[in-house]
Amino acid sequence: MPQTITEKIFSDHVGYEVYAGQIIECPIDMVIGNDITTPISIKAFEKSGAKKLANPDGFSIVLDHFIPPKDIASANQAKINRDFAYKHNLKNFFDEKDMGIEHALLPQKGLVVPGDVIIGADSHTCTHGALGAFSTGMGSTDIAFAMISGKNWFRIPSSIKVIFSAKLPKFVYGKDLILEVIRQIGVDGALYKTLEFCGDSIKELSMDDRFSLCNMAIEAGAKNGIIAADNITKEFLKDKNLAREPKFFYSDKDAVYEKILNIDVSKLEPIVAYPHLPSNGKSISVAKKDNLSVDQVFIGSCTNGRLSDLRIAAQILKGKKVAQKTRLIITPATQQIAREAEKEGLIEIFINAGALVSNPTCGACLGGYMGILAKNERCVATTNRNFIGRMGDRTSEIYLANSAVAAASAIAGKIADPRDL
Repeated sequence: MPQTITEKIFSDHVGYEVYAGQIIECPIDMVIGNDITTPISIKAFEKSGAKKLANPDGFSIVLDHFIPPKDIASANQAKINRDFAYKHNLKNFFDEKDMGIEHALLPQKGLVVPGDVIIGADSHTCTHGALGAFSTGMGSTDIAFAMISGKNWFRIPSSIKVIFSAKLPKFVYGKDLILEVIRQIGVDGALYKTLEFCGDSIKELSMDDRFSLCNMAIEAGAKNGIIAADNITKEFLKDKNLAREPKFFYSDKDAVYEKILNIDVSKLEPIVAYPHLPSNGKSISVAKKDNLSVDQVFIGSCTNGRLSDLRIAAQILKGKKVAQKTRLIITPATQQIAREAEKEGLIEIFINAGALVSNPTCGACLGGYMGILAKNERCVATTNRNFIGRMGDRTSEIYLANSAVAAASAIAGKIADPRDL
């Protein structure tokens, strides 16, 4: 029988053909924990009586949410992770010395590759599907089970095929593609399903944009987002010391899909998702007419904190100033991205414009630190969620957008169209 790419990846791992709806126990190639979620997994691991990890090289801990620690509680969380990593001589442990947001850092390190099955105790683990891997978020006790056994249980998801056609207009990126998908199907439109992205538009999409696209699959309720590997994927991988030999899988032409969604990207504009759901998307032409002032702009996160995002922002900010009553925070997703941005002169452009450039962290995105919103404040953010209270006070508002819209809004002091600059 014909299979989707997701079905083929699972079939390869279990050694027999599997299809949507089947429940399987599957080996895991990479298990990912972070400073917030891993202490719960460690507690469950130790309570079980386990003495060693089933697959030490297939387990990563990335300290990224509150690093450097913001208070005593986060410092103690970090210590639990460090003690466990040192006790087990964990090879893939990333702390302040080589830090980054997990979903940007692991692909950069070559630790996740095409054909993998990947799980992480973070909902945006679906980011790694951009490499042609199955990748999904799970709970901390699920992670503990994988730490102990090297495996986990899955119900194979059915798939929704999303076909993007035509050439992307100026200032339309992967972020806008996924916001349009979520606008069309809603935040539960792909509940426990695969969102398989393909089409002519994808063939021209950079890896950074592909990561952004798959990152927000969870915001439509999807179990995973996935893009089949191609020459752009292989180019991204070629200079990396890969953890495993990649395996390239492709959906059969007559594979069964629950639904097929066709989107002509030539008709898209940059999209702004209004509070308090990622599905509340409006085109920038409509959004700018609302004349909404902005207190803060945040450019960063596992969605849009990559080098291309910083380049886009710098192109718009160069020679300009952030509006007097607006704050601009820019957070490179990894130390390597920050270093490359420095070499290219992007950091100087940001600082000259009046921006604050922070260390790599998830802090502002989840309302942890480094960018908390006060009462009734409004923020344009390149992050992935705009729920009530997500970035601070419950009366604050978050407007999700791409890096170009964010940078233009910082200059204007209100939600602005980069095409107008």
